[in-house]
Amino acid sequence: MNIKSLLPTPAFFKVMKGYTSKQFSTDLMAGIIVGIVAIPLAIAFGIASGVGPTEGLITAIVAGFMISLLGGTKVQIGGPTGAFIVIIYGIIQQHGLTGLMIATIMAGILLIFMGLFKLGSVIKFIPYPVVIGFTGGIALTIFSTQMNDFFGLGIEKVPADFISKWICYAENFTSIEVWSFGVALISLLIIIFMPKISKKVPGSLVAIIVSTLAVWILKNYTSFEGAKAITTIGDLYTLPSGIPAPKAPSLELAEGETIYSLIQTLFPAAFTIAILGAIESLLSAVVADGVVGGKHDSNAELVGQGIANIVTPFFGGIPATGAIARTMANINNGGRTPVAGMVHTVVLVLVLLFMGGLVGLIPMPCLAAVLVMVAYNMSGWRTFVSLAKNPKSDFAVLMTTFVLTVVFDLTIAIEIGLLLAIFLFLRRISESVQIKDFHDEIDPNVETDVASHEEKLHIPSKTEVYEIEGPYFFGVANKFDEIMGHYAETPKVRIIRMRRVPFIDSTGIHNLETLCQQSKKEGIQVVLSGVKPQVHDTLRKAGFFHTLPEEFVCSHINIALEKAREIVGE
Repeated sequence: MNIKSLLPTPAFFKVMKGYTSKQFSTDLMAGIIVGIVAIPLAIAFGIASGVGPTEGLITAIVAGFMISLLGGTKVQIGGPTGAFIVIIYGIIQQHGLTGLMIATIMAGILLIFMGLFKLGSVIKFIPYPVVIGFTGGIALTIFSTQMNDFFGLGIEKVPADFISKWICYAENFTSIEVWSFGVALISLLIIIFMPKISKKVPGSLVAIIVSTLAVWILKNYTSFEGAKAITTIGDLYTLPSGIPAPKAPSLELAEGETIYSLIQTLFPAAFTIAILGAIESLLSAVVADGVVGGKHDSNAELVGQGIANIVTPFFGGIPATGAIARTMANINNGGRTPVAGMVHTVVLVLVLLFMGGLVGLIPMPCLAAVLVMVAYNMSGWRTFVSLAKNPKSDFAVLMTTFVLTVVFDLTIAIEIGLLLAIFLFLRRISESVQIKDFHDEIDPNVETDVASHEEKLHIPSKTEVYEIEGPYFFGVANKFDEIMGHYAETPKVRIIRMRRVPFIDSTGIHNLETLCQQSKKEGIQVVLSGVKPQVHDTLRKAGFFHTLPEEFVCSHINIALEKAREIVGE
């Protein structure tokens, strides 16, 4: 087998065949603009995740380049995103940076397997209420993590869980630092109103430039003592010049802990990172396709995302995925190939190499304002309102996922949210399966598989006829019991029409076998009618015809009724 044939082809190698200098100039401009847009977001996401501004920029550089080079989307821009903040912060609190590194590599491996096993299209079918629920929960969590810096409360150690965090804020709310709050508020207003002035210049970048310049002037050229209380990135983090050299994870295990037990512990978090990355990148790809009129390769995208998440941790980076906001900025500025994404990473490299000192001057309250706006845009509160008008079961899944994300843990929220959605889906499918029973005659004008010139097709005496409409799986047997109880006398023949059964699963086969065996004990012969070829093949492979001989499986209802007449002696 040719291994190369199993690997999906990245979009970069497809588009470069007819690449022109004109397209390069367009991609160059788009890449520069997106790189500028990505600067504040990469820094903010790195700090909010519990690592630092350098790690955020490194992630945007390394992962962004590899996602553009190896992904399945022409215009996707990769990097750190708000969706990962909660899960990254939790991993660091429990297992440190080494745990985060290992979990990210594991997530990358999972993403590669998802792509190789063609699961890209399956990820798209994760229920919408689940996606909106944990996205809204992440947004609220991000918002709650920024209150300390936004109001300048000066709390040294903010509690990790949501409820304790807000209790802590309430207890310290009287210690608001006015200057920090002023910087945050002005930054937020700039971000909100900048699109009304110019949509091409990102409001977050303008807010950072204005606030950084203002704070620097206040601290160095005025006598305002309050301005000195405003914390900057440089006060909290040391910014290196250049990209860190790759290094392997440090496997310093706790007493009694093994690598196997550590992997077991980190697997749920790695799985959550992989699912989040897959969902966000593929949603971004679908949105991008709708704008540029292209078509992405979802499996190549997952493989590219996986490789990026395996490589990035060795440079000190954090989990990355496709970013919808930066991807749309790329499209709106003319980016149409992965070259634009690569150019955006070059811009970030130049920032890291030559502007590290300026990055250190950025006020923390301004970054808090940037993340508050990110949280608002992620919240999707309008979608919450619209989904409240949908079926109650969908809204229940939405709210359950939302509450679990906020109060407990994102990993638990995704797992339980998906389980709830699956159970509700199965219940709806089960409810959609209909079982009809026929008395005395069948109307050939309605029953399209009837081959008869009679006005009505007569059902022999002591014969029951049932029809299943829908997939035959668990839950159907109970419906049979309910309907069969309607007959006063015990029949000799029980015909089950299966012309509208698209498939049957192992549970359905077991139920059908049980029905045949029970009917035989009662002296009733079961006859199947109109079994589709794929269902017939499934029954044969499962050995069902040892329970019910194949002579009692008829191609259509006329033959089944004739067989019933022979049995009852008409």
